Amino acid sequence: LIEPGDEVVVFQPVYDAYLPLIRRAGGIPRLVRLEPPHWRFDRAMLEAAFTDKTRLVVLNNPLNPAGTVASREDLELLAEVCVARDVIAVCDEVWEQVVFDGLVHTPLMVLPGMRERTVKIGSAGKMFGLTGWKVGFLIAAPALSHALARAHQFLTFTTPPNLQGAVAYGLDNPGQWFSAMPADLQRSRDRLAEGLRREGFSVLPSSGTYFINIDLPASGILESDRAFCLRAVKEAGVATIPVSALYEDTPVTTILRLCFAKRDATLDAGIERLAQARRLSQAAGG
Repeated sequence: LIEPGDEVVVFQPVYDAYLPLIRRAGGIPRLVRLEPPHWRFDRAMLEAAFTDKTRLVVLNNPLNPAGTVASREDLELLAEVCVARDVIAVCDEVWEQVVFDGLVHTPLMVLPGMRERTVKIGSAGKMFGLTGWKVGFLIAAPALSHALARAHQFLTFTTPPNLQGAVAYGLDNPGQWFSAMPADLQRSRDRLAEGLRREGFSVLPSSGTYFINIDLPASGILESDRAFCLRAVKEAGVATIPVSALYEDTPVTTILRLCFAKRDATLDAGIERLAQARRLSQAAGG
């Protein structure tokens, strides 16, 4: 969908595959820096990123690194800019069914003017908890899907037809899955968040995905996210992700990302070990 020299607007923190893929296609990323605790963009941020060379915008919603679900207001603003500048939106919406607290995911594609200029990408791995199957799908208008199909033919050697058939069956016959699955994950989110708060951590809101974030300074931890992550894994035996790793430019260095798609016993052990890492950090003056 792009030619060498075309610009692509990307929101950071960013899924780590986006930028190498854009550059391999000859595109030039234009980064929009989102910040905690709300991770939102506004008109000024978009106007600074979009130029006459902008061909694409890549939107991850729900946003993997931040655990946020874009509001209708934000989506309408992005759609307005895309239409005004004749920009195509590539929407990574693999987490669309993993949303909590009664929220409903809104695809950018349904907004006025976006049907013909949006590529919506989904994933059975996230929708059905089948990450090992590696079955995804996309929805786009014919002019876009034709180009994507031609490229895809030479990018993916095979996806087993039986797995594709199973995913299609699941989409047609989900039963109670799309209500039971997020409810179960929301319970896990709440268990982890409540346990962390009991131990003195400041937990940011999580509206979707498998992830929740901790604000380190607000938790009494003066170390950077990377330094605390290394301490946690080496000295307390718990692995976390520094959100700064998901920025290319001017990273936020105070946020730690955790995954709550775990058994209760694993979550409880993780809470205990993170609390130990916090005590070790504070004892070391960090």
